[in-house]
Amino acid sequence: MGVHAGLTVDRITRAAAALADEVGIEKVTISALAREFGVKDASFYSHVRNLQEIRTRVAILASGEMNECIATAIAGRSGGEALAAFADAYRDYALRHPGRYAATQLRLDPSKIANTSAFERSVELTYAVMRHYDLDEPDLTDAARLLRATFHGYISIEASGGFNHPREVDRSWRQAISALHMLLEQWPRTEKTEAADKPKDM
Repeated sequence: MGVHAGLTVDRITRAAAALADEVGIEKVTISALAREFGVKDASFYSHVRNLQEIRTRVAILASGEMNECIATAIAGRSGGEALAAFADAYRDYALRHPGRYAATQLRLDPSKIANTSAFERSVELTYAVMRHYDLDEPDLTDAARLLRATFHGYISIEASGGFNHPREVDRSWRQAISALHMLLEQWPRTEKTEAADKPKDM
């Protein structure tokens, strides 16, 4: 960039997101961003409190972008078709924007994201896809966690080049999503007594 003028929180956040995709979110620092803008580190502290705030803002930005991609993909779809569209949009965003995606996986201070709807929207989109499978709590939460674990695990291995078998990665992905759809339709329902006894805050 090398542009000194016009430092704003939005520009800092977007620069941090772009840098995260290039070098990884863990390598985004105040000093690295200051070099991008051609300013001293101290110039940033009139706009953001610290590095954690920048990473939180990148996570919020990325979550919002990802939500838009997923919402567009699943619009007008249901069942297995919606699940596949959701999964594909999730995977596509994560592979195209690895640094941004990594930011969405960070453990964030709940008080710092209380005024944003990005993460709530993510849950809403997940549950919208899950509605077809007619699951009640706690099965709904268990199933949603399975989806997240499957998507994140697969994408993480794929991004690191960990799949060495000659079988095409895309074909395995398709089979995995089809298998998830079949599993969700045959989900082992939690007994009502267990659900009733389960603490509400778990």
